[in-house]
Amino acid sequence: MNFKLSYADQATWYKKLHEAMVRDESACVKDLLRALSYDKKQQQAVHQLAETLAIKLRDAHAEQGGMDSFLATYDLSSDEGIALMCLAEALLRIPDANTIDALIADKISQGNWDEALGKSPSLFVNAATMGLLLTGKIVNPDPLKAQNWPHSLRGWLSKTSGPVIRQAVQHSMAILGKQFVMGETIEKALSRAERMEAKGYVYSFDMLGEAARTDEQAEYYFQAYQQAIETIGKASDGKGPIDGPGISIKLTGLSPNYSYNHWQDQFSNLYAKVKELALLAKKYDMGFTIDAEEVDKLELKLTMLHKLAHDKDLDDWQGLGLAVQAYQKRTPAQLDFLFDLAKKTGKKLKIRLVKGAYWDHEIKHAQEMGLPYYPVYTRKMSTDTAYMVCAQKMIKHADIIYPQFATHNAYTAAFVLNSTPDDVDFEMQRLHGMGEALYDELMAEKKIKCRIYAPVGGHQYLLAYLVRRLLENGANTSFVHQVVSSKTPIEKLIGNPVEQLQALQSLPHPNIKLPVDIYEPERKNAQGIDVTDVTTMQKLQVKLDKIRETSVVETLHKNDVAAAFAKAKQGFTTWGTMPVVKRAEVLNAMADKLEENMNELITIAVNEAGKTILNAINEVREAVAFCRYYAAQSVKLFAEPVTLPGVTGEYNQLECQARGVFVTISPWNFPLAIFTGQLSAALAAGNTVLCKPAGQTPKIAHKAVQLFYEAGLPEDALQLMIGSGREIGNALVEHPDVAGVMFTGSTEVAHGINQKLAQKDGPIVPLVAETGGQNAMLVDSSALLEQVCDDVIFSAFDSAGQRCSALRVLFVQEDIYDELIHLIKGAIDLLVVGKPQDIATDVGPVIDADAQQHLNQHIDAMRKKGFAIHQATLSPDAGDAAYVLPTLIEIDTIKTLTAEVFGPILHVVRFNGTEIEQTVDAVNSTGFGLTFGMHSRVAHRYEYVAQHIHAGNVYVNRNMIGAVVGSQPFGGQGLSGTGPKAGGPNYLLRLINEKTVSIDTTAMGGNASLLSLDDDADIV
Repeated sequence: MNFKLSYADQATWYKKLHEAMVRDESACVKDLLRALSYDKKQQQAVHQLAETLAIKLRDAHAEQGGMDSFLATYDLSSDEGIALMCLAEALLRIPDANTIDALIADKISQGNWDEALGKSPSLFVNAATMGLLLTGKIVNPDPLKAQNWPHSLRGWLSKTSGPVIRQAVQHSMAILGKQFVMGETIEKALSRAERMEAKGYVYSFDMLGEAARTDEQAEYYFQAYQQAIETIGKASDGKGPIDGPGISIKLTGLSPNYSYNHWQDQFSNLYAKVKELALLAKKYDMGFTIDAEEVDKLELKLTMLHKLAHDKDLDDWQGLGLAVQAYQKRTPAQLDFLFDLAKKTGKKLKIRLVKGAYWDHEIKHAQEMGLPYYPVYTRKMSTDTAYMVCAQKMIKHADIIYPQFATHNAYTAAFVLNSTPDDVDFEMQRLHGMGEALYDELMAEKKIKCRIYAPVGGHQYLLAYLVRRLLENGANTSFVHQVVSSKTPIEKLIGNPVEQLQALQSLPHPNIKLPVDIYEPERKNAQGIDVTDVTTMQKLQVKLDKIRETSVVETLHKNDVAAAFAKAKQGFTTWGTMPVVKRAEVLNAMADKLEENMNELITIAVNEAGKTILNAINEVREAVAFCRYYAAQSVKLFAEPVTLPGVTGEYNQLECQARGVFVTISPWNFPLAIFTGQLSAALAAGNTVLCKPAGQTPKIAHKAVQLFYEAGLPEDALQLMIGSGREIGNALVEHPDVAGVMFTGSTEVAHGINQKLAQKDGPIVPLVAETGGQNAMLVDSSALLEQVCDDVIFSAFDSAGQRCSALRVLFVQEDIYDELIHLIKGAIDLLVVGKPQDIATDVGPVIDADAQQHLNQHIDAMRKKGFAIHQATLSPDAGDAAYVLPTLIEIDTIKTLTAEVFGPILHVVRFNGTEIEQTVDAVNSTGFGLTFGMHSRVAHRYEYVAQHIHAGNVYVNRNMIGAVVGSQPFGGQGLSGTGPKAGGPNYLLRLINEKTVSIDTTAMGGNASLLSLDDDADIV
């Protein structure tokens, strides 16, 4: 693992950037307010200009319409707006008529389209609405007679057929796409640009495309950029980076492994590509901007820019640029970095200031990672204020950089124009298809420069970009949405964000809790590790590089079991009667201990269980979550007895009590999370526990038990039982004093435990078992292939496929089968299979040589049967461990598999799109029922599947592993487990006894409560 910084002065700047990102949001916003130079006179001038612009914009939209009017008609607070987004995202990529018809029927049924028809004066809006109403024809193209359209429409609809409807809606979506995309090719885009260039606009072209998932895709995007630069460069006719057209590139399109953990390995290859493109842009003296992407890629992007700026081969060229996002708390510090870079290199960097388009993703990602902060502001007015502060900083440094301000907001634009002296060279920017009226006005009145950011590409590459624009500009808080809505007063539209912030009681948004608080008031979220933080990861690296020998773990024998039970029974007399709040305090203290010892626990998990670093981090976090969740659940369950209703003169009360001594038997695949989850649940319910970990992973179990003791748990409440399953496991289960067994492992062993418990004399002993699964995922042709690819790779191969929930069988609709499997194979080729101690490793070894042999035998058997097989490669420095290469096997039916294959092996089956019901039946016929996934944009399809599949956990349009405690309770049915679900609200109920106490209160002197009733009370 290598976390060396990439350039000499990065350490200082990295520290500044990281400190800015993790700071309290209130402090950051207060700094913005102090930094902003904005007196009353300037505020009045900006307000006056913004008001003039907003009024003219509203009037212009009333006359012209266009995409802004479309978004106003179908905003994202309406069913129609959501349906429109879903249609636009999926329709144009679906290859088969059956799924197209299903999607149209699904989404169109959600909207009240005829009410929208005729409300807008825009011909474009009504034409698109007509398509959405399934006509395909404009009955009356005169917008003045639009009120007559619904009547004409109804008569026409009765005559339509499926193919006509399909063509109509596809045409409507194509109209929508054309508003956002400049052209399918760069040649067409340049030709279309001529009209706007004649009005004084210049362009920055962006080649559409998802982030590359394979080397093949990355090469395609590289060649597309090459060809675009050549074509743009020749057309620019030597106008230069400022007056001529330019290009924007996304680094994610040029490298399928553009992520922090792969950065050290990928940087050289990626830099070579980017430099080649930059040299081509230099040849034509045109602008070349690295576009903005997600927050966790910022340092990687700055590293790239820093090296380009210092590259001698790129001297004497002033076209290098970068997009920066105002919604990031560290953007002011990022600008300081860029100013410093410009000074040191003499490069007049082109800095495009945007507000940011991934806000919702950043909020969710921070919550998922359990970070102690958000990297972005949680209020739009804070982002607007940050934009103003950053704009002033850029204007102040206009002698060393070239400021570019991308905004559709009249107030922001007015502020920039008011803040910029006449002698400062700068430009404004807008998106193609958006803000045309605003910038026509500004260019006419203020004589400013304006550049249009114009996407180029075919419909198959439109999807992600289109939805992002719909989300960004169709949101209720968007100026673009509000300016065309008469519901929004002009004064509200051009409100001063500074004044708005100053009037708030809470600067962070009160409805967006910090990631650590999202489960409050019940519990704290488990703390995560920011793997992009060099300082944090360097500390972890020291731990991993220094192999620490854990104290020797004592192995017990059959004869030790009786003494352990005697000690546990004695401990039960105190732990089982302890107030539940006190027990919860111990479990919460244990959670804190786990977080305090996170680096050591990660180290043990990596070295003992072969966990990758990222898997080990998540393992510790899950153990923390179990402790806090069950602590909170136990307080709800045990705190107060429940008074039950009954006849008068009788008092009925239900209370919960612990059962006694529980045995927990945990697996090696989650040696900390499941181990801790089982025993923390039993302890929370007041039971004492004899816990037997897997033979392969005793050290991390030993460490966890020691932490429980440090957290205040009495030693007689929890005892570690290290030994073989055959000897110790059987002795524990067969002991007469066992009050319950919790087991996670194979179905075969679960059957054996169940039989042993059933054969015992005495009380019936409950078994809580979570076993294996033949977990499947079904993908229809409406799914986004890139998203499916990501989720399949993660679900099948993360943790070397050694998750109970891992994807085993992938069903793919035949219409997209070849394309999707080709994509997945390319992604498999990129997996890094090697030492788990290396942050770049995606897939580590399986647990031991026996597992390795069993899995490889299965692969060989499938190969001998003639099934097509595709495998990843082993890293050259992987060393000698129990590696099994990630493998894809194309089989003909799920019946080919007679048992669960517990490792990094994915089986793929082709199915006909009309046979979804039969496919569900085939999965159900296996008898397993743990997890199931489905990718589809057709709601009635995934709703049907979710209802009819026999699985404990169903995941739609996402990966199917990593169930979150308290949010996605985990556990199966059938051959996959007994229930209740771990990490769910019903789990503790299986671990307790319930007692009802009923008292006849009339036995001593009659029914006092009845006899004391006031006879004069009003009768209701």
